[in-house]
Amino acid sequence: MDKEAITKIRNDFPILKQKINGNRLAYLDNAATMQMPVPILHKINSFYQTSYANVHRSVDTLGFNATKQYEEARGKVASFINAADTNEIIFTSGCTDSLNLVAATYGEQNIHEQDEIVLTIMEHHSNLLPWQQLAKRKGAILKYIDLTESQTLDLDDVKKKITAKTKIVAIAHASNILGMMNPIEEVIKIAHQVGAVVVVDGAQAVSHFPVDVQKMDADFYAFSGHKMLAPTGIGVLYGKKQLLDQMTPYRFGGEMIGNVTKYNATWADLPQKFEAGTPNIVGAIGLGYAIDYLHEIGMNRIQTYENELSKYLMQKIEKLDFVAIYGPKENHTGVFSFNLKNIHPHDVVTALDMQGIEVKAGHHCAQPLMHRLGVESTVRASLSFYNNKEDIDQLIAGISETEEFFNGTK
Repeated sequence: MDKEAITKIRNDFPILKQKINGNRLAYLDNAATMQMPVPILHKINSFYQTSYANVHRSVDTLGFNATKQYEEARGKVASFINAADTNEIIFTSGCTDSLNLVAATYGEQNIHEQDEIVLTIMEHHSNLLPWQQLAKRKGAILKYIDLTESQTLDLDDVKKKITAKTKIVAIAHASNILGMMNPIEEVIKIAHQVGAVVVVDGAQAVSHFPVDVQKMDADFYAFSGHKMLAPTGIGVLYGKKQLLDQMTPYRFGGEMIGNVTKYNATWADLPQKFEAGTPNIVGAIGLGYAIDYLHEIGMNRIQTYENELSKYLMQKIEKLDFVAIYGPKENHTGVFSFNLKNIHPHDVVTALDMQGIEVKAGHHCAQPLMHRLGVESTVRASLSFYNNKEDIDQLIAGISETEEFFNGTK
């Protein structure tokens, strides 16, 4: 994208025009949450003002129109990730909820004592704890795929860890720390050869490059709306229809039933079977608006531009000999985790915030990976398509000033 196109996009995000501690805002915490553009905010506001009603409950005009928009949003999600059927799209409260749903339904029904569940060492706690706790309840064996020396997924270890006893493989499509895409199609192929089901955490993927769940042959794919311009509190679970049909619900209440008697009940068809109670109507419709916005720009265009920004940032940060960078140096996504020599990550983030640069410090909900890297925490800067080279230059200058202040260099 050229400078004019980026300027036009940035004008949709008034939050980027504010000052932080008197400095220009460089928002580089997109892996935590993305900002929402004005067109989506206006559409959400319009829905509240003209169409707000509960869904799947009434045949009156407002109820009908709200239900229509809610289900249209489901269709947009299905198209966005190339699901074969809109009924394969379950609305949840977020990626965490989606992953817990799979563990509490498919996992509970299909994991038994001595079965194996295979994760990668880089998993976010949301795609680790549900499987860890399931394994403890069921007496299953938990195994972790390691990293190579260049801190990419070790495919040789994938082939060793996935065995005939493996029933579930859980893997991030893109790491929220190491700044890379995993070879997801290859891992899924290996898992399917032994009959294992693959659960993909797509939270760091869906707003950054095209996702095709049929092409990758994912069994389950989970993501959150707030990491792709939508409101918080809305997420998606994609599941192959034949798997979802076999699963029993784990939340019970209104709108997920077929028939209820005093002592028994039957369940609604997909997707309502897994959407008990009043859903996050505005969140789902807002997610649909977000998909419209991303389509308008073009996912391939977004991927190309973010790749250019990532290369630019890598070229700049590699020159700072006091910075340790985690993850591969080549084919890096827009997520950069790093530490400054002899400076605690929280101090770095505080210093950068004083200069208007918003990044994150901590273990990023991936403590086993932190232990594997030999650190307690890191600083993380993460890019999106509304960032520009000026944001990166500001970050690099801020890192250098922070190093000079704390270590007295220069």
